[in-house]
Amino acid sequence: MADKKAFLLRLDPAVWAGLERLAQAELRSVNAQIEFILRDALARRGVKPKNAPARAASARGTVD
Repeated sequence: MADKKAFLLRLDPAVWAGLERLAQAELRSVNAQIEFILRDALARRGVKPKNAPARAASARGTVD
């Protein structure tokens, strides 16, 4: 597993509950769901993370 940056994130309880429901519906952990949403937001804005893992593209079902 690649090294990942750990940090504390404070969320409104309603946002957390929504993330839990979405993650469960998409068979992901909440952490994986947050990362997926953030990667999608970056891609939509044309920002490519340095050394982006290949699995991010395969998770979306597309090839960058």
